[in-house]
Amino acid sequence: MHKKILAALIASSLLAGAPLAQAANLVFCSEGSPAGFDPAQYTTSTDWDASAETVFNELVQFERGGTQVKPGLAESWDISPDNKTYTFHLRPGVKFHTTDYFKPTRDFNADDVVFTFKRMLDKNQPFRKAYPTEFPYFTDMGLDKNIQSVEKVDDHTVRIHLKDVDAAFLQNVAMPFAVILSAEYADQLLKQGKAAEINQKPIGTGPFVFSRYQKDAVIRFKANPDYWDKADGPKVDNLIFSINTDPSVRIQKLKAGECQITAYPRPADLEGLKKDPSLKMPSQPGFNEGWVGFNVKHAPLDKVEVRQALDMAINKKAIIDTVYQGAGQEAVNAMPPTQWSYDTSIKAVPYDPAKAKALLEKAGVKEGTEITLWAMPVQRPYNPNARLMAEMIQQDWAKVGIKAKIVSYEWGEYIKRAHNGEQDALLIGWSGDNGDPDNWLGTNFGCDAVGGNNFSMWCYKPYEDLIQAAKRTTDQAKRTELYQQAQQIIMQQRPLAPIAHSTIYMPMRKEVEGFKISPFGLNQFYGVSVSK
Repeated sequence: MHKKILAALIASSLLAGAPLAQAANLVFCSEGSPAGFDPAQYTTSTDWDASAETVFNELVQFERGGTQVKPGLAESWDISPDNKTYTFHLRPGVKFHTTDYFKPTRDFNADDVVFTFKRMLDKNQPFRKAYPTEFPYFTDMGLDKNIQSVEKVDDHTVRIHLKDVDAAFLQNVAMPFAVILSAEYADQLLKQGKAAEINQKPIGTGPFVFSRYQKDAVIRFKANPDYWDKADGPKVDNLIFSINTDPSVRIQKLKAGECQITAYPRPADLEGLKKDPSLKMPSQPGFNEGWVGFNVKHAPLDKVEVRQALDMAINKKAIIDTVYQGAGQEAVNAMPPTQWSYDTSIKAVPYDPAKAKALLEKAGVKEGTEITLWAMPVQRPYNPNARLMAEMIQQDWAKVGIKAKIVSYEWGEYIKRAHNGEQDALLIGWSGDNGDPDNWLGTNFGCDAVGGNNFSMWCYKPYEDLIQAAKRTTDQAKRTELYQQAQQIIMQQRPLAPIAHSTIYMPMRKEVEGFKISPFGLNQFYGVSVSK
């Protein structure tokens, strides 16, 4: 008992400003509060880091630090000759978490997989009727339309039938929105009339067990003693997210030893961090992009000429020099150049305010026209300082006669309102989630994603036909050809102004071992240890 009290005191002291006292705790200085703990409802890494990457598993999952799909809760799978039927063979003996609010009576099985997918597919599913929710990523990719059925063959076999071929289906179900929930826990919540608690008190099979959340302050997890993957499971007793929206505070805590890893350092802090002998700073080119999204449903942005003009009026070199400070590269296309099928023939739009002004005049846009420009309230992997970027764009647009009013909201509200299309133009971006071109061109600009991640509200049939055809073939050469045609169209129609790709830095203390930077912008702490 005395040992338990001592451990609790040590854990609490970590967040009260005391230096790290034992290697059993891993403290991550996180950049923001999650909107909830039901990963299927969300699309951002802030939400997924705190839920999908800690509490849950998917049927198949990406190797840590890579893009290769490997077995997860399904230890193997078969694909039919027509590429429309996937049979998953489930891992036996996997246990759901035991907490003070749920004690499972059985192991993970096919019922859990069927419940998970049917909740996203069927608006009349009983649990979804009790707790009405939307699943933006699932619908953005059109999975709600393409999954024909999810069938339990036996306790350890599930068969998913697709209406049409989806070349990226395995990669899609390896993503955080597709984590597997406990059907038994859902039944318990339904009977108790507490269905919404699935988003507040999560139960999964993952490496860490949810313990407690204090909004805007701290999330606590404990290592899962029954985790099925002994080789790559939790290597610390406690995982703590210390939430700090101010990047300077996160850096101070890292240097003081109050956390061991932090995310999204300011470019201005990089040189100082590199010189600190107590820290190390792994980095890699970001599989990401930040851009300005133009809401094509709002005048005058409904005109192609206006969108083209606003794009060429932005001094992107100045933004990269000032905002990214050497840790960014100019974006040219609607996805990063490391994504296969990237069209290298597309060239950067030159900075030309005189031509931009002439285009606006030709489109009938009057001098002094007002629009809103939304700026994210938090750092993202693709944008280290959205407020500063917005102010620079505001000044650029003022030079061509456009008055931009900068608007911002708390992150969850920002995304919610942007889904509803309230913005004229907004700063947003993306870190690739599965390594497939559809994850960029479909998820962010396809018709299925309008009202979701397609913040430009742009649905253009010639483009849509190309990306849908690309999804329906498994021939990569043919897919590349189709996606390159789609890239040409998107840059002609200009629903976005590409800005930059950022380099990802992960400052951490030298005692941290085993951390791998995710190409998808996620932070994963299983397999990570802290040496004494």
